[in-house]
Amino acid sequence: MKIVIAPDSFKECMSSQQVAACLADAVRTRWPEAEVVELPLADGGEGTLDILAGALHARPMQADVHDPLGRPIVARYAIAGEMAIVEVAQAIGLSLLKADERNPLTATSAGLGELLLAAHGNGCRHFLIALGGTATCDGGAGMLGVPGIEQLKDSRFELLCDVEAPFIGPKGAARVFAPQKGASPEAVEVLEARLTALARELKTFTGVDVADLPGAGAAGGLGGAFMAYFHAEKRQGIIRVLDLVHFTEAIRGADLIITGEGKSDVQTLMGKVPMGVLNHSNGVPVALLSGRIEDRPALEQAGFGPILEISPRSLPLSEALNPLVAANNLRQAILSF
Repeated sequence: MKIVIAPDSFKECMSSQQVAACLADAVRTRWPEAEVVELPLADGGEGTLDILAGALHARPMQADVHDPLGRPIVARYAIAGEMAIVEVAQAIGLSLLKADERNPLTATSAGLGELLLAAHGNGCRHFLIALGGTATCDGGAGMLGVPGIEQLKDSRFELLCDVEAPFIGPKGAARVFAPQKGASPEAVEVLEARLTALARELKTFTGVDVADLPGAGAAGGLGGAFMAYFHAEKRQGIIRVLDLVHFTEAIRGADLIITGEGKSDVQTLMGKVPMGVLNHSNGVPVALLSGRIEDRPALEQAGFGPILEISPRSLPLSEALNPLVAANNLRQAILSF
């Protein structure tokens, strides 16, 4: 019997690697004879750096950059040959700021430009960019304004992202994502005006119209900056990650795949890790374990089974997010199979 453990992280609680290790330990207890393969995953957001660095045997690196408020920090990235694995949240992540510091009117993506230049200086000419989790909504203006950034035009960029939002408009970067980064309704309108002006500038200088370009609104408009200035290729995050970790080979001969995430609902069906796993399972049954399950009929219809909600509904969220509690709940779910 072969069982593949392929979860996303339980955000704010456990990393993908921690979830996979916990599930694998429980599986070995439940099925001592089973061959267990641990394959933690990510979809291009936070956590992707560690997943891909491990899969590609990349060399861990650090660079001195500035956070979204211009303060000096050290950001991590990784190098595999001429490829750099860059997680934008390492330099300009929302998690780098306290709640009362979050303000996309002043947050800048300049630190990301510094990080890219550091990797370029170490010989990297192919960049895997994990978009997501940014504190910024400057359309990449800060990044593009870093001195020397034009050196990177000789490089290839892949954007790992499943966001289809355009640069501007009702479904664009400012109106959809800026409120999540701390923007007031008034600030949203200021940001929209800035991005509209930037879209015109990008079209003038690059010939690329990002205004309605799908994915251009990702990461506060960084997607548009990368696609216009660096002619970046947009990839669906989970599909590219599955390719890089050799998922098809890993599940060959498997009898069961176990995946999961912090919360599963209809959004899961729109390109998140569990759906990517299901779509590439080649007929192997896929069990879904999540802290909270919503829209169960839709998940069942998609093909997941069994579907297990690991956190009792009576359990307060603060307690459910305790890593020790979550680990025990994961273990109990496996033992109840």
